[in-house]
Amino acid sequence: MEDPLPPETSSVPEIPDPPVSEELPPESHIQIEVQSLDPNGFYYDLENVVLYLITYNRLPPNYITKKEARALGWEGGSVEAFQEGAAIGGDRFGNREGLLPQKDGRTYTECDLDTNGAKSRGAKRLVFSNDDLYFYTEDHYETFDQVEIDENNQVILP
Repeated sequence: MEDPLPPETSSVPEIPDPPVSEELPPESHIQIEVQSLDPNGFYYDLENVVLYLITYNRLPPNYITKKEARALGWEGGSVEAFQEGAAIGGDRFGNREGLLPQKDGRTYTECDLDTNGAKSRGAKRLVFSNDDLYFYTEDHYETFDQVEIDENNQVILP
């Protein structure tokens, strides 16, 4: 006859934890905690800039208009050589080609995206309206994808 198990020993075998995968599943949206957006933080990516606009009703403080950049001596290309961490944004977007929805009183503003540390301004832009429409272009205004925000403040990427 076998000895009984001591009372502190369980008779249920221990099951090891499954290995952690390094790959994340593909998703069509990313959630960023709005509370984690520093009002004085510098943001350059689509998700954070959109959520910053929603939270603070203005562009992050690293954005300067073309007029402000020119006053620093900027003539084109990256503005970071003239102001550390700066990106171009806050200028009116005319929508002259009519590619974005038009409505009486609606105006559009543009800003560069993903320019931190870049040599040029690149082609990626966020164009947003005064009535909370957001459009992403990665080909310098040739095409636009509307950016949606769900009820959980998740940015749904194009």
